[in-house]
Amino acid sequence: MVRPAQDLVAAKQRIRAESLAQRATRSPAELADAGQEIAGHGIDRWLDAGLIAAYLSVGTEPATRPMLDALTTAGVRVVVPVIVGKGLDWADYLSGCEVSTGALGVAEPTGRRLGPAVLNSADVILVPALAVDRDGNRLGRGRGYYDRALAGVTAPAVAVVYDEELLEAVPAESHDHRMQGVLRPAGYVLL
Repeated sequence: MVRPAQDLVAAKQRIRAESLAQRATRSPAELADAGQEIAGHGIDRWLDAGLIAAYLSVGTEPATRPMLDALTTAGVRVVVPVIVGKGLDWADYLSGCEVSTGALGVAEPTGRRLGPAVLNSADVILVPALAVDRDGNRLGRGRGYYDRALAGVTAPAVAVVYDEELLEAVPAESHDHRMQGVLRPAGYVLL
């Protein structure tokens, strides 16, 4: 007999596989267009923010650098994660700053580390996701970095996804941190 916890894990794995397969079909032009659309919505929404915690997209993730570059050029402070062990530290991101490939193939700034507490000063935290639903349940890659980093943080967390990755339902567990918004090419959705 399959236990409910195993059903939940299987459902998460299925959605992850579907999302990654769909992302793999996107052309470079489609990826760039989606990144520009996301940038436009993010810039309109957070141009007056003091501090945004975000991430540097990789591969077929919705492109975040166009938005981050525009925000930093406008004077918004942006911090992005650096993987340290099983946790996230944070470093300032400046347009054109030096980055290296860190753990798990993630792009990370090489500058000074700020510590996890910097999230307590963030106006918003942009979080990578493979899927999210209208209840704020987010599906990441399954390693729990963001769920651990966001525990106890009060700033709104916003999942960044492609339009079709806003689903009716995403399986969630008690430790999964809920999102308060979704940023996608079609626009921003408050949850």
